[in-house]
Order: sequence, then C-alpha cells, then structure tokens
Amino acid sequence: MNKIIFFIFFTLPIIAFSQEEAKFYISLPQKNLNEAFVIIEETFDVKFSYQDEIISNQKVNLIGEQRTLNQTLNEIELQTNFKFEVIANRYIVVNNFSKDIIVQELDKVVLNSYLAKGITKQKDASFKIKPLQLSILPGLTEPDVLESIQLLPGVVSPNETASGLIVRGGLLDQNRMIWDGITIYHKGHLFGMISPFNPNATQNVTFINKGTNPRYGDRASSVIEMTTGSDISNSVKAQVGINAINADAFLDIPILKNKLGIQTSIRSSYTNLFQSYTYDQITDKVFENTKIVGGVNTTNDFDFIDYNLKINFKPNPKNTFYASIIAIDNHLDYTVNDVSSNDNFNDNMSISNVGYSTGWHTQWHSKLKQTTTAYFSDYRFNYNDITSNGIELISDFEKKNVIFDSGISTEFNLEFNNNKRLTFGYQYSLKDVAYAFINTTNLSIVLDQDKTVLQSHGLFGNYEIKNKWFDAFIGFRTNYYKELDAVRFEPRLLIYKPLLKNLKLQVSAEIKNQVISEIDETILSDLSLENRLWRLSNSEEFPIINSFQVSTGFIFTKNGWSIDIDNYYKKLTNISALSLGFLNPENSNFNIGDQSIYGIDVFVMKRFKGFNTWFSYSFNDSKSQFKNLNEGESFISRSNVKHALTTAFSYDISKFQLALSWRWQTGKPYTKSDNGANGLEFNYGINTERLPNYHRLDFSSTYKFKFSSQGKLKGKIGLSIRNVYNKSNLISREYIGNNDLNRSIEQIDKYSLGFTPNLMFRMYW
Repeated sequence: MNKIIFFIFFTLPIIAFSQEEAKFYISLPQKNLNEAFVIIEETFDVKFSYQDEIISNQKVNLIGEQRTLNQTLNEIELQTNFKFEVIANRYIVVNNFSKDIIVQELDKVVLNSYLAKGITKQKDASFKIKPLQLSILPGLTEPDVLESIQLLPGVVSPNETASGLIVRGGLLDQNRMIWDGITIYHKGHLFGMISPFNPNATQNVTFINKGTNPRYGDRASSVIEMTTGSDISNSVKAQVGINAINADAFLDIPILKNKLGIQTSIRSSYTNLFQSYTYDQITDKVFENTKIVGGVNTTNDFDFIDYNLKINFKPNPKNTFYASIIAIDNHLDYTVNDVSSNDNFNDNMSISNVGYSTGWHTQWHSKLKQTTTAYFSDYRFNYNDITSNGIELISDFEKKNVIFDSGISTEFNLEFNNNKRLTFGYQYSLKDVAYAFINTTNLSIVLDQDKTVLQSHGLFGNYEIKNKWFDAFIGFRTNYYKELDAVRFEPRLLIYKPLLKNLKLQVSAEIKNQVISEIDETILSDLSLENRLWRLSNSEEFPIINSFQVSTGFIFTKNGWSIDIDNYYKKLTNISALSLGFLNPENSNFNIGDQSIYGIDVFVMKRFKGFNTWFSYSFNDSKSQFKNLNEGESFISRSNVKHALTTAFSYDISKFQLALSWRWQTGKPYTKSDNGANGLEFNYGINTERLPNYHRLDFSSTYKFKFSSQGKLKGKIGLSIRNVYNKSNLISREYIGNNDLNRSIEQIDKYSLGFTPNLMFRMYW
C-alpha cells in the first residue's frame, strides 16, 4: 500500500508536466453561450469572467471537431459580438462594452480556483463556491456543499461528519446556514454524515469566516449562504444520478420564454431496499456504542429524503420574483426484542426542516436597486425511547424540539460610482422555540421544558470605498431584541490593501451576537445520537452570546503560485455549559463562561498544465473559562484541534479528473479518568489529555462522456474512497450515565470511518 501511495503522489506531477498543448474535440450545436463557456472551461482548464446579462439569450453553433483553445475562441468571436482577452494563459475576459465594468467585476476576485476550479476568494474575504462548476475534490465524487467547505483552512470536523463544522474554534451551533433566504436548523442526513443540501440544485454558495457583511446576523462564528438558480432557462434541463447511498433527480423547465421557469429536485436514500457496503460503514460509525450495535432480533428502518422547488418570474427587465420551498426529513425506527424476557426496546426518531421563502428584486434606476425577501422555517425533532413487556408499557422517555423561525427584510443598494457603494436595510425576525423532556416513569429528569418567543429588529448598512491606496468595507448592524429589551451594536470593518504588485494585505474586525444556540444533553440519552437541542436566550440562565474577532492576513500570487496566510483572535462571552457535560452529577446547572481563541491559517497552492497541488495548515489555541468549573481556571476547549494539516494533488485533463489528499491533525482533548469504587473517577482536571493524532488518505476520480457524438445526453461516473489505508482513528472519548444518575458513569470511545468506497453515476441533458 505504501508503494502504491508513493507511486501516485510522485508520478502525477511527471504526467502533468509531460502534457503539451493539444486539440480537443469540441461540439457546441446551438448552445447557449453560458453552457458553451462551461464546456470550454472543463475541456481546456480555463476560466471565463463576464456579466450574466451580456451573454443572456446568446447562442453559438460549432460542429464537432478537434480544436485548440484559440481556434475555439476565434470561431465564437465570428458568430458573436464578443472579444476575448486571455490573461495569464488561463483567465478569459469577455468584452462586449465598457471595459471599466469588466475590470470592476474581475477585481472582486482575489484568488481564483482556491483548492479547485469553482472556488474563489473574494476581496471582501468571503469564499464563493459554484457546485455545478466545481472540479473534483478528494474523497468526493459529487460536490457536497458542507464537505467542500471542510477542506478550507481553519475549518475542521473532528467527529468526521459533514455538518460538524468547527470554524476557527467556534462551536457547531455558531454557524448559520441559509438556503434561498431560509435559515436551516437541521444540518445533515444520516446523523450529519451527508449534507442535506442537494449539490445539483445549488448554484452558488457563499462562505464567510471573517469580515462578515452586516446583512448577516444571528450567529457568532460563520455564515454559509446557498442559493439556487435565478435564471430562466431557454430549454428543459434534467439530471438523474445514483450513488451507494441515495438517488436524486433535478429538473429545470421554462414555462414562459424568458419570463417564467420552474426548478425542482429530489434526493432520497434507498436503504430500505438495499444496504450497500458504503452504507454499512457509515452506520457502523453512527451507531457505534449505542444499543443499536449490540442488539439481537432487531428491525431497523433508517432513511432520509430532501426536495426543493423554486419558481422564477421575470415580468420585465427591471423586476424579478421568486418563491422557494425546501424540505428535509430523516427517520429512524429501531426495535430490539429480548426473547428470554419478552421485553421490547424501541427507539423512534424523526427530524424534519421545512422552509418557505419569497423574494422581489427591482432596479429603480441604474444606480439604485432593492431586494425584499420573506421566509419561514419549521424545524421539528422528536425522539422516543420506549420499553415494554409484551403489551405492557414499562417506560416512555421522549424529547422534543420545535422551532418556528420567520422573518422579512428589505435591502437597498446605491452605487454612487465605480468606487463607492452603499447598501442599507431593515430585518425583522420572530423565533418561537420550545424543547421538552417527558418521562412517564419516575426517572430523574435534569431538564424539564421551556418555550420562548423572541422578536428582533435589525438595521444594517455597509459602505464600500475603493481608491488607489486601499479598498474598505465599513459596516454596522444594530439589533433590538424586544422580549429581552436589549440592544446590541455590531460594527464591522474590512480593509484590503495592495502592498506590492503580487502582495496584498487583508485586515478585518467584527462584533456579532447570537440569541439561539444548542444545549448538549448527551448524559440523558440512551441512544446517544442527536443529543443537541436548540433553545433561545433569556434574561436569566441563557444570556446573549457575544463574539469579537480581529484578523490580519497576506495574499501572494505569482506564476501559478497562490499563498494565503491569515492569523486571528476571537473572544466569545456568555457561552453556556451544562455541568453534567463536565461530569459533575451533583450539579445539573448551566454555567456561563467565556472562550478565547487564537489561530493561524496557511494555504499554499500551485497550478500547472492541468495539475493542481495545495497544502493547508491551521493552528488553533482555544481555551474556555467558567466561574463554577475547574475552580474558575481556564482549560482547553473540548472541540479544540490544535494542529490540522492537509496536502492534496489533483489532475484534470479533458473529461478525466483525479484527486488525492492526506489529512493529519492532533486529537481532541478529553478528561482523563480512573476506575474507582463507584465507577469512573475524574482526578486530573478538565480536558487535560488528548486523543491520539488523526490521519487518513482520501481518493476520488471521475470521468465525463457523451452517449453519442451528436446527442445531448451526457454521463458521468465516479469513484471515491475515504480512508484508503483503513486507519482506525479514535475521534471521541465521552462519558455517559444513561438515564439514571445513580448508575456509574461509563466511558464511550468512538472511532472514525473505516475504508469507505462510494460509486456514482449521473446522466444529464
């Protein structure tokens, strides 16, 4: 195996360097220009830069034959009014009118093809991801939104889930996820192992970990905003696909030419019909050390589905409307029968998140635009642990979590000139959150129930200014929380300054607040799966979380090299922790504390002739301090991953792609224990030890093809392997006391995914 890994790593660069410029078969029969650009980008490994409106309704017609890139561009120039300017042998500017506007659009991108084609870093420090244009990433055959973000510097997932994003040391619930304006609370299928967002229906993703635009509130760490397509297609587009876990379909239908269109997608597991080796590997990890693993005489129903529908309406060039729906649903029904005692144990869990949104965008005149949106998000979680003897009910433990989140916002965009722009707006939201623990027996219940309603009013503004010395984004946000009678002011600042021709400086500072977060009740759950419940801040035990972050970074680009270095300091106050989570059975109170984080992110990338190699490293020092814990002294945060390193190679030529990456990171901290007379005893302080270091190798490869030279039907096949050399990584050490605090505490060790292959096949036309 070591020889194979060595061969792959060191022969790919040789293959890449040996490639010479060649002709490729190009066929563009009556293609929309934007579709033609995608094909050319994939074939020649280039990137077009243009404004969508200048190429709308434009078509080209190239018969199928071998062409170079220059020949292809020349033929398109003859059929259109466009001229192409090739920069650095890769970036192609589409010119049709005022070149100043084109330059302004290009100037927003600081680093192109960050990690892979389809990911860019913007001047405002955000990352833009286009899943439909995304090149292959290691371990993925399809562009999973959340898994793609995990490969960015400063983002880790210690528990190896798609949804378990720890961004710059922040907790999981401090990441806000938005789909077409809808706030999403359910984060993943199969208990977080798969992103709940269909990548084939997602057109744009914005990921922000610093310098957050003031239009975004409600979270202390990061923002992940996803949007579906807003263009109205001129023809029917469709995709169907299947992998070792689920099948999906996508459809884009024009109803009225250039006026009305519908997009819809659906994705569903088929594990109730067939359970693949990939599924077995995932469930082995998910259900490890739960009742489900060791059960006999069992029945198991474990499935998921998600779908979305969007209607785009453009009555005239100045007005556009949309309405969007997303639904995410997970279900588990597991039963164990003990024949000797006639006892039945049933775990039933359902998790759903349904969202609705609508929006209107209008251009009042050439300098002023307005966008108005409204949304409603309905999240429901229900878990039942039922024990019976025959038909007699012995116990029924239930926990519930319900969220109704609705809001409306309007935003104005005023462009004074090419160098000055002002955005400002108003947002209103209403959150109704309830959770409950219900037990029909006399078992001790630490948390009872709560229902809280909170209304917030937000005013925000952002002023962008550009001059010959620097670019600045100066923002503010003011939140008023009605039921708490509290006001919070959130200034935001980001400065981008060229130091030398190839060296840029980015500096940012921001304050953010959070009123909804999760409580961890692992110690109360037999199943030990979805053990985090959402709740709202109140004026007593759950105060408003406050976050302050500053960062300074440098970006260097030259001759295919890209280097991005950023260091940051983050301070979180009013975070809460349940004492039981720190194994103090005599104290079940919530404790309020602070968290301080210092970190450095480093990213280095080199591209050449279809070959891409990159390296990333993150250092994170995160400490927590609670008044009533650890004698008031600070201790290492539970989620802290001090060092994380990833190195990767990818090869992209014509329709074949290959990617390989190796990840290494330090283990999570844990609280050391000894075996005492009454079970485990803790005498060493909180999080004073670390798990063994973690590492794994991931591989992916895809191939695109056409079913016929003249037909529209195309296909794609792919293979991915996670943990190629089957490393058994210890990723978590926890302690639970079941549902009875009088029982001794048990140590629970959880391990990573083993060798996990996945196959994919897609057809699209």
